[in-house]
Amino acid sequence: MKKLNKFERQIEEELEKGEWIRAKDYEILRKELEVGAKAVIKKKPVSIRLSERDLMLLKRKSLETGIPYQTLIATLVRQYVEGKIKLEL
Repeated sequence: MKKLNKFERQIEEELEKGEWIRAKDYEILRKELEVGAKAVIKKKPVSIRLSERDLMLLKRKSLETGIPYQTLIATLVRQYVEGKIKLEL
């Protein structure tokens, strides 16, 4: 288990001392956050058309890295939309 940093230890100590109180609308906030988290995690199937050559090369890369090719595609898309990789045309 990860060790707590100074700020986290302080919060834990304050909780144990009863210095924190639950928000009146706690249940509503919790449910809203839960719905939001599920929406972020939820996956939606998509269909894309790739040339046979590209698919073959992608599957080869998949074998080299040990990552399933669909996971590799999803990772590339995620990194692109997060601005971690750039597309060159």
